[in-house]
Amino acid sequence: MILFPAIDLKGGECVRLLHGDMAQATVFNTDPAAQAAAFEAQGFEFLHVVDLDGAFAGKPVNAEAVDSILSRVGMPVQLGGGIRELRTIEAWLSRGVRRVIIGTAALRDPALVREAARLFPGQVAVGIDARDGFVAVEGWATTSRTTAPDLGRRFEDAGVAAVIYTDIARDGALKGLNIEATVALAAAITVPVIASGGLASLADVERLLQPDCARIAGAITGRSLYDGRLDPVEALALIRDRAAPC
Repeated sequence: MILFPAIDLKGGECVRLLHGDMAQATVFNTDPAAQAAAFEAQGFEFLHVVDLDGAFAGKPVNAEAVDSILSRVGMPVQLGGGIRELRTIEAWLSRGVRRVIIGTAALRDPALVREAARLFPGQVAVGIDARDGFVAVEGWATTSRTTAPDLGRRFEDAGVAAVIYTDIARDGALKGLNIEATVALAAAITVPVIASGGLASLADVERLLQPDCARIAGAITGRSLYDGRLDPVEALALIRDRAAPC
């Protein structure tokens, strides 16, 4: 299992939102590149970045901050937020992003996901953000009538690298991951699923390592790291120990 530290960008700063509400943003670092370097120094091996402003604008907004992160760290970066055109995908991958995350366009323009996954194997993920089980798009401002499993099944044969599932009600709230919904999604599709939204403590990491979560490929953590509720050294050691052969 991969544990991804999260950097959410708003106005060029590293922030965390509560329930995806841009009005409830807490700034944790004004230097996103320094924050990324700190995560790498702690032993993390894959970074999750979201251009929050881009998610609302429908196009990249925090490109300068993303570029600064890419130039500062050696670990791979997956990026979401405002990625709704093929040329945007091509541009980010050419600049050094390892994997792009397509969210709104996965619902609005599924052909884009298929074409991108064909052109860039292993470098395209689908972001499924759900409110009460239904997919929310456009920076979570609009809730559809499509369920998370229904959307996930649309890309079973598309060749996407992963599906990142976020329970909006838990995001930034430190209430713990929605294990039930994440496990259900992972059982409904063959694409690897990454859990997001609410990871609060080492107990959540421990829960993800239980047998019923075996199909969950990773998890994203944000506020718990910034608040000091999750010790990165302890969490990464636990994952390594469980992965070690008997």
